[in-house]
Amino acid sequence: MAKILVTNDDGIYSPGLRMLYEYVKDLGEVYVVAPETPKSASGLGITLHKPLRVSVMDLCGFKVYATSGTPSDTIYLAALEITGNVDLVLSGINIGDNTSMQVILSSGTLGAAFQAALLGIPAIAYSVDVESGDELEGNEELEPVLRAVVRESVMFVLRHGMPRGVDVISINFPRTISRDIKVKLVRASKLKFSEKIDVRVDPRGGKYYWLFGSLIEPEENTDTYVVHREGNIALTPLTLDMNAMGPRQEVGMDSLNRLVNALNTALPRF
Repeated sequence: MAKILVTNDDGIYSPGLRMLYEYVKDLGEVYVVAPETPKSASGLGITLHKPLRVSVMDLCGFKVYATSGTPSDTIYLAALEITGNVDLVLSGINIGDNTSMQVILSSGTLGAAFQAALLGIPAIAYSVDVESGDELEGNEELEPVLRAVVRESVMFVLRHGMPRGVDVISINFPRTISRDIKVKLVRASKLKFSEKIDVRVDPRGGKYYWLFGSLIEPEENTDTYVVHREGNIALTPLTLDMNAMGPRQEVGMDSLNRLVNALNTALPRF
């Protein structure tokens, strides 16, 4: 039986974590190890300057290992202590999409998936373009689509392994589901936001700063365009190899196309 690790960066009380567990709980021996509080935008950060704590609790009928650490910490805590070797890591379902390299490089959701890949563990990250958990729970149009794509993608990777040359699969969903929605295989855009700083003054006269971003027009045929302009589901294969020099492994496009076809076949039609 496959051993599956479920984690996230929104914390143990996020509905996305509970949904992800429910979708895959019958597909293997499933463990849930996640941060006890939200850790969004923590990237690949690991905790080295203080001890990590882990508590075990029952959350809506299933066991959760809650850690004081980051999403990346959960991978090492699980693989080296709690669960031992795992066959697949699932990260999400994240509240907010993780499209563009700009967001991917800071995402805690993707950070956990990349840490898994560094250990040689296949990893899939799931994210949805919503602003709160309330938009996920009880969403009668979105929920069946999430369930179908999560289950089919997990079963595909468990049967066939990751496509050649791919370390992490990132899947991003739009907030609104159309009748003709489809999964598209696309690269990540470079940018999603134009970064800005808002300078303010506190009651004592000291300056403080808010970082924020304004959406920019996305490039066509990228994850950001597919999710935000087309309203489709973006499947983006990612690799850890950031070297500009040296050989690169050829990507298994046949396997990726089979995965996309399987997901589109599994999508519910309204």
